[in-house]
Amino acid sequence: MYTTTQLDNGTLNNYAVEPKMNYAEYPSLYEQKRYIKQAAIATFLVSALVFISFVVS
Repeated sequence: MYTTTQLDNGTLNNYAVEPKMNYAEYPSLYEQKRYIKQAAIATFLVSALVFISFVVS
């Protein structure tokens, strides 16, 4: 077990080991187009649900 320090009263100060940082990369052109398609589909589904709820009520 990794222990950073031990206090005078015998308690241990244990801290989580920090993971290595991974930096985000800007999405490629293919990924950007895919995000646009997903947004269009999501917008259509939400709009359809709202329209159906108005028609039913």
